[in-house]
Amino acid sequence: MSRISTDQVKHVANLARLAITEEEAELFTKQLDAIITFAEQLNEVDTENVKPTSHVLEMKNVMREDVSKKGLDNEEVIKNAPDHADGYIRVPSILE
Repeated sequence: MSRISTDQVKHVANLARLAITEEEAELFTKQLDAIITFAEQLNEVDTENVKPTSHVLEMKNVMREDVSKKGLDNEEVIKNAPDHADGYIRVPSILE
C-alpha cells in the first residue's frame, strides 16, 4: 500500500508551480513512497539512551578572544596609497 497518492503528488507539484505529466506523477509517487519507507525505518532504531543533540560533533566556540589592539598609524596606511590628501586616501568617484 502506498503511503502517498498520485493526487497528493499532483497537489504538491501544483503548489510548487510545477507542470508534471501523468507518467511523472506516477514515477514521483513511487520514489516518494520509497523515501517514506526508508524514513519509517528510523522509527525502529532504539534511541532510548541517546541524548538529544543539535550537531553530531561536540563543538564549542572556536573564535579567538576579542581583544582590542592599536591599529596602524594613519601616515603608515596612506604612505603606499597612490593618491592621498589631508590624511585620506583618494579614490575615483563612482557616482555621477
